[in-house]
Amino acid sequence: MARILPSILLGLLASASITSQAAEISGAVGVTSQGDMTYRAGLGWEWDKRWCESSIGHFGGYWDVGYTYWEGGDQASGRHSISAAPVFEYVIGDGFYRPFIEAGIGASLFSGTGVGDRKMGSVFNFEDRLGAGLKIGEAQRVGVRVIHYSNAGLAQPNAGVESYSLFYAHQF
Repeated sequence: MARILPSILLGLLASASITSQAAEISGAVGVTSQGDMTYRAGLGWEWDKRWCESSIGHFGGYWDVGYTYWEGGDQASGRHSISAAPVFEYVIGDGFYRPFIEAGIGASLFSGTGVGDRKMGSVFNFEDRLGAGLKIGEAQRVGVRVIHYSNAGLAQPNAGVESYSLFYAHQF
């Protein structure tokens, strides 16, 4: 089952009928719930679809692929992870400054089964995220984000770890 789940998730992501348009690069600096630092670099592709457009705002989203370096901890410092996720967002308004909220669920692979002092139980983990921020013009985003990683009980232990971060993204 643990080997089948990543294949199913990647198949669903690949078969989605959402095409992408603008690409962006992003960077984030954060801290885990245990006080260890995280540094993340990402690539994103905005979807060319919008849903529920109104005078208040609209739903949209983007594909996100990221690399995270995890500092700290006595047992597992210097971990690395890669992740991929579809991220849904709700953008408010249509001016130069537009607030947004985002949520996504994806998959990640870690360089070991521990992060800092947390025992994850598996190198494969799910990535759940919530965020909020501000779109500035058509090319920039700044915000805060909480990302939780755990294996959803596929392996034991399943301690999980969170990263609370500030991020900046620029479209090109």
